[in-house]
Amino acid sequence: MDLLNTLVDKGLRRELPSREEALAVLATSDDELLDVVAAAGRVRRTWFGRRVKLNYLVNLKSGLCPEDCSYCSQRLGSKAEILKYTWLKPDEAGKAAAAGVAGGAKRVCLVASGRGPTDKDVDRVARTIDAIKAENEDVEVCACLGLLSDGQAERLRAAGADAYNHNLNTSEATYGDITTTHTYADRVDTVRKAHGAGLSACSGLIAGMGESDEDLVDVVFGLRELDPDSVPVNFLIPFEGTPLAKEWNLTPQRCLRILAMVRFVCPDVEVRIAGGREVHLRSMQPLALHIANSIFLGDYLTSEGQAGKADLEMIADAGFEVEGAGEVTLPEHRGGGCGAVCAPDATAAVEAVDSAPDAVPGPRTDLVAVRRRGAGTDVAPNA
Repeated sequence: MDLLNTLVDKGLRRELPSREEALAVLATSDDELLDVVAAAGRVRRTWFGRRVKLNYLVNLKSGLCPEDCSYCSQRLGSKAEILKYTWLKPDEAGKAAAAGVAGGAKRVCLVASGRGPTDKDVDRVARTIDAIKAENEDVEVCACLGLLSDGQAERLRAAGADAYNHNLNTSEATYGDITTTHTYADRVDTVRKAHGAGLSACSGLIAGMGESDEDLVDVVFGLRELDPDSVPVNFLIPFEGTPLAKEWNLTPQRCLRILAMVRFVCPDVEVRIAGGREVHLRSMQPLALHIANSIFLGDYLTSEGQAGKADLEMIADAGFEVEGAGEVTLPEHRGGGCGAVCAPDATAAVEAVDSAPDAVPGPRTDLVAVRRRGAGTDVAPNA
């Protein structure tokens, strides 16, 4: 396809595709899907080789959030039967983080529900970072605490945080349909605060909330403009008890097209398959590794993921390798050298898969399982 050849060429030059080209990726047919994956895979291998970075979530404070984000099981008014607890103590968070690191995670993501941290909360997170790095000196720590006030990003950086996550989630035009207690501009401001403080910016999206193709392209182009180092792509988990509980809009094929579009628009950044991959990609998860170079290991904030051992087996079976602690994730021009593994690879190798059955299966609602283990419980974490 001329479209895919053009997108590969632009990806290798780090050139922004046109909106029309990005939309065309989302409009490709199932017959073209493997070609799309192969093309995105060539761009992915050029900048990241066959490495997969593992990240591990620790939910420091779960539920009881005053914000009304429609997609979130922790939102104001949520009736989702999730774990609810206040701040973990630093040693508790450290033990949870250690489980992820032992499972192969290179980055630990510390997340807390709420509009944004108080200065006391920042101090609390700083102590938690100290506890984690005292046991695992080389681990990357990313904080995700909501909207930041002036000076807080600098304090987190001084405390040892390496990155800050704050997702844009959806397009500016539709943001008010998803959340009313803060704005798209508020989120952009926080990403810029993190970037300005010297933190590695991490910002992504949620697909499957009923948005149009145009909305998806808008938010990804908005991310490209912000220039984060990593872009998590979440696929909506429609929790019962939230306003979007009935939004089952995704298929594995749709998810792969979305990931490919993100890779073409953001060719040299860490594209992470985040929440919802087990629910929506299902048996197509290994194919998605040809596009994305990063995943979360084990469980998510309020839902269970597949077993950490299964994640590692999937990576190996698909012909990829876990990125080591001593390897730099990003290409050299983004601030870190990555050696020979980042040499351009002219071959696009995605093996054919068996044809899908004629009958299209319905949503697998049974795959949504509320987390009952790990942080905030007495049960061992999934890592």
